[in-house]
Formats: sequence, C-alpha cells, structure tokens
Amino acid sequence: MSETAPAARWRRLLGALWGFPFQGDGLPAGPAGGRTALPSPDATGSKNMLQLIQLRWLAAVGQVITIGFVQLVLEVDLPLLPMAAVVVALALLNLLSLLRLRLRAPVGQAELFVVLLLDVAALTVQLYLSGGVTNPFISLFLLQVTMAAVLLQIRWAWAMAAITTLCFLGLSLAHRPLVLPSALSADPFRLHLQGLLVCFILDAALLVVFVTRVSGNLRARDARLADLRRQAVEEEHIVRMGLLASGAAHELGTPLATMSVILGDWRHMPALRDSPDLQDDIEEMQVQLRRCKEIISGILLSAGEARGEAAAVTTLDAFLEGLVQEWSALRPRARISLENNLGGQVPIVADPTLKQVLFNLFNNAQEAFASRICLSAARDGATLILEVRDNGVGFAPEMLAQFGNPYRSTKARQGRGLGLFLVVNVVRKLGGRVAAHNRPEGGATVTLSLPLGSIAIERRRADAA
Repeated sequence: MSETAPAARWRRLLGALWGFPFQGDGLPAGPAGGRTALPSPDATGSKNMLQLIQLRWLAAVGQVITIGFVQLVLEVDLPLLPMAAVVVALALLNLLSLLRLRLRAPVGQAELFVVLLLDVAALTVQLYLSGGVTNPFISLFLLQVTMAAVLLQIRWAWAMAAITTLCFLGLSLAHRPLVLPSALSADPFRLHLQGLLVCFILDAALLVVFVTRVSGNLRARDARLADLRRQAVEEEHIVRMGLLASGAAHELGTPLATMSVILGDWRHMPALRDSPDLQDDIEEMQVQLRRCKEIISGILLSAGEARGEAAAVTTLDAFLEGLVQEWSALRPRARISLENNLGGQVPIVADPTLKQVLFNLFNNAQEAFASRICLSAARDGATLILEVRDNGVGFAPEMLAQFGNPYRSTKARQGRGLGLFLVVNVVRKLGGRVAAHNRPEGGATVTLSLPLGSIAIERRRADAA
C-alpha cells in the first residue's frame, strides 16, 4: 500500500528533526558520486554533533515522561512551568544545531564543548527544581562527563569534569526540596533506590548506544587520515618515479637518436642498399627503435609527466577500438575483444595516459596466463565504466587485499608490482576509482569508473579557457 501524503510529510519532518538527512556521512548529501568510502576528518565533528542532537531529543522526551509520571502517578508537586521551559529550550537548541549542520562548515571542539555545557546547564536547572542531590537522576552528570571524554580533547574533558563537580556541589547547597505525599514519605529510601535503578539502566543504555556510535565516528576519522597519509606517500613515490623516468628518458634519448641516424645512413650506403636481406634487417631495427621511443614516452606518461601531450580529438568508440587494435598488433598471440555498450558517439580527447592505463591492465592479464581478454565499455549517467576481464589465474588473496599498493606482486622479479599501482593512481587523478575481483568461473575483472568530464571535449575546452 502506498504511503499517504500526510504520513509522508510527517515522516520527512520527524526524519529531519532526528537528523536522518545527515546520517549518511555527518553532512548534507553532496553531488552523486562525490562521496568517498570513508568520511573526511572534517565531517567527524558534524557526525558527533548529530549524535548529541539525537541524545538531546531522547533527553527531552525522557524529561517529559518523567515529569508527567512524577506529577500524575506519584502525585509529587513539581514546578511544571519552569521545567517545561527547560524542555522547550532543549528543543530550540536542537533546531539551532540542525541549522548549524546545514552550513556544512566543520564543527570544532569548542562548539561541541559549548553544546555539552548547555546540556549540563539544562540538567542542573531540572535537578535544582526537583530535589537537587537527593534526586537519583543526579548521576546523569556522569553521562555528560563521559561524552566529553570521548568527544573532546583532554583539556575540554577536564573542564567538563570540573564544571559538573561544581554543579553537584551547588545543588548540594541550594535546591528546591521535593514535598512527598504521605504515601511515599513513609519509606523515602526505597523510592530513592528505585530511582537509582531507573537512572542506572538509562545511563547504561545511552552509554552503550551513543559511545559506540561516537567511537565508530572516531575510528572512521582515523582510518580516513591514515588513507590520506598513504595517498600522500604514494603520490610522493610517483613524483620520484617521474623524476627517474625523466632522467632515464634524457639519458636514453641521445643513444637512440644516434642509432636512428646511423641506421638511416646505412640504409643509403651502396654496399648495403643492394642487399634486400640487409635492408629488411635495417627496417626492422628502425621499427624496434621507434618502439623503444614509444616505451619511454609511455613510462613518462605513466609516471604522471607530460599529461595531455600528443592528445587527439576523437570519439570514445574510435579511441577504444584503436587501442585494442594497437595492443593486438604488439601481442599477436593474445586474443582480445571489445564489447561496446556505450549506446552512442562520445567526443573525447584521447589522453595517452588512459591508453597506458589500459595497456598495463592488458599486459597484466596476459602475464597471468590469460588466453582471452575482453574490454567492456558502458555508460552510467556521467560515468564511464571500463571493465577488463580475462580467464587467467586471477589475483592472489593478498593481492586483492592490497590492490594498487606499490611493489605488491606475485611475480618474483625485481621492480614488479608498479603496473597496478600506476593504474590506481592515474585513475584517481582523473577523478575515478578502480575495483578488482576474481571471477567465479576463473580469471579476474578490473573495473575502472571514470567521470566522462575528465576526458570529454567540453571539459577540456573549459579547462583551456
């Protein structure tokens, strides 16, 4: 049965007040595909603020229920108007906190401390109006101290401990005493123990639920920071590789050019010109020299240098068909096919970097003893999905666990493991991501998800402007 319009409106309203629009990552949702696997460190404060908002809603509802029970069931006279004003103030604080989260600015330690301090102030006022230290709910101060210790830096946590201690001492000196009815005044200690039991159960449940969530937020932040540090190390590694590749290119360029000139002279020497066999050998040597130059250019492009050089305007279909044909010509024994599911022509700039990425994947598949390789291309909105499938031996479990890390390879040869590392980092620079898994029927699949805007002509023209 479909949901009625009033029910849907109430559901959306309650979800907004509870904080559902922020539960995915602690911040309002951004553009599709713009989120990372882990929340950014700046989002951790917002996620923790969301936990405090939800805890405050529970506190407000719990206070209303408790006040109503004490007033109506236990028939203890309470100052309802000021106590209701505190509950309304908590609700207003939550609404302001939700509006604050929609600003998308990072939530700092000072802000979290202030909102916790306001919660302590509200609890202090309610306890002052309902018996002070004789109220069994006085131990709820420990919940605030615990949240401060989990959420805040050590200085803020000690400040919260000191403030709650002062509040406790103040309530022991000044508070509004409770006047119990005759039915309860006969055994007030038993009533106090019952209140302590309820408060303990409430404290324990809230601590387990919310401290677990907050700890999860902090662990996610630490994991994100570790991931950023790892990316920084990898990018530094790429820079060093680029410098080494540039130096090697300069060193190899001169002897290759010299050999090309010498071969050109030999080709026109009378003693060699009349020998068809020698002419064929010279031609083959020149082809191999040109191939060496292309390999050096590919190394430079894979290392991240000279990106965009030799780029040509073409269509995505022609680009993929051309690179499959070129790789087939270089590897005549390999069987490779192209599955084109793009559903239309897409004008792009043929970036040699992307070509080198796919060549690396083809080479890895062939070295994994694949007899068949398939490149599949499809579109998912503004995202280009490229899949390289093979029927080889697949990835070892440790390779999948550390996919894309440098020098992680099952090939026992020095310097191996850089191909996939370069693939992951080049695709990441283009704004995409890489995933890999083994196929149930044997072999492996590597999936590249790239935003079409990174290679589309319109984007490149905008960048040039």
